[in-house]
Amino acid sequence: MCFVSVPSASFREVGEQLASFTQPRDILISATKGIEAPGFRLMSQMLSEITSSERIGVLSGPNLAEEIADAQYTGTVIASTDDGLCKTVQTILSNETFRESFDVYGVELAGALKNIYAIIGGMAASLKIGQNTLGMLITRSLAEMSRFAVSMGANPLTFLGLAGVGDLLVTCASPLSRNFQLGFRLGEGMTLAEGLTDLGKLAEGVNTLKVVYDRSRELNVYLPLVVGLYRVIYESQGIGEVVSSLMANDQAVDVEFAAPSQWDAKFA
Repeated sequence: MCFVSVPSASFREVGEQLASFTQPRDILISATKGIEAPGFRLMSQMLSEITSSERIGVLSGPNLAEEIADAQYTGTVIASTDDGLCKTVQTILSNETFRESFDVYGVELAGALKNIYAIIGGMAASLKIGQNTLGMLITRSLAEMSRFAVSMGANPLTFLGLAGVGDLLVTCASPLSRNFQLGFRLGEGMTLAEGLTDLGKLAEGVNTLKVVYDRSRELNVYLPLVVGLYRVIYESQGIGEVVSSLMANDQAVDVEFAAPSQWDAKFA
């Protein structure tokens, strides 16, 4: 078993190096939460394409590394179409906090998308928003994630679990999240380059933001928070101007979860 936990920008290169050592029955688990821009490829999809492994899974959830190292209780999701793989991972890691999921694509997509909203959460914290605003922000973030998931063929109900709302809540409110830390710096007035330099660590949400922004425009999916953050980071618009624009948007319909037709009753 091999856990692949490298930045998404290096994932393909590392996967190609790993391929020569991989056999069909080897288990490969991606722990990277990101998206490759060309072709909108998730990490598990790259592992399937690059290596000969027939047993691939995804590890995701609200898993801040510092808290895991400090032995805090943590729920984690292992997703795979291979039920035996899930049980093997649970046994090897010897922990009762794991939850299985067969929606590999949804679990992996949720892990990547939440990084965008964690940046927004950090920006909001630096601006000292109220709890009412935070509640609205997280709710709207979950709505956008679910809406985008449906457009990409994932099960939106996956986003109500640990890999979705669980991870979203943690990263949107925790200073331990790198994406939250970056957002906090942006809210204080730093440019993206300044924020990344000051952070000194990778924030996957930056790359994911651009990839999702481009794909949402192709698919005509309504993602106002993604558009707003894109304008702040890539078009240098003022945060106050973007917030005013977001509040003026039509919000007549609250969050709706409706499984797409291709998902049958066993996922409902």
